[in-house]
Amino acid sequence: MPKVINKIIKILIASDFMLFLGWGILSPVFAIFILEKVSNTGPIHAAEIAGLAAFFYWVPKAFFEVPMGIYLDKNPGEKDDFWFMITGMFIISLVPIGYMFSFLPWHIYVLQVIYAAGQAMVLPSWLAIFTRHIDKGKEAFEWSLETAFLSIGTGVTGGVSGVVIAFLGFNALFIFVSVLTILSMALLLLIRNNLSARDKHSSIFILEKPGMEP
Repeated sequence: MPKVINKIIKILIASDFMLFLGWGILSPVFAIFILEKVSNTGPIHAAEIAGLAAFFYWVPKAFFEVPMGIYLDKNPGEKDDFWFMITGMFIISLVPIGYMFSFLPWHIYVLQVIYAAGQAMVLPSWLAIFTRHIDKGKEAFEWSLETAFLSIGTGVTGGVSGVVIAFLGFNALFIFVSVLTILSMALLLLIRNNLSARDKHSSIFILEKPGMEP
């Protein structure tokens, strides 16, 4: 990415790319995993479990996100946003490991709610930091970079997910997804000291370190 893009935006995009690189490889084969490892009565039951799994992710996520966003807005500075993002990523990284030990439908449902909680912590904080640090006059360009990298990550890994399953199996895939999530979280640590905090003696924000690349 060009040097005209500031460090925080670069890291956020790279981290999101890594995250979607992992989860993009899981999405296309998740229903197959349910059919082979969780369902015991065939494809109709597997389809029902997959549908409920989606429900137990999207609905709790919707309920969790709004209170998270309200809480983050009430607390000045970006340190709380950062640690919410890191904590959420760590929670997300544990979910694929949980899939490895799942053999009943309710296992999947519980993991989906945990995944929803992790994403509800990551998304509002990630978006808030990205919004504050996006380069003025380059808003459309930098958002287009974000969505383009997500498309590439999801598309590339989605295309090879079947091959990974055929040669390595589901457990290897889940470990791969978890590792990429941890790497995505580790990338975010690079911006820890570049985020703003509230001065104890005033109502303005101060930068601890410059947010631009040297």
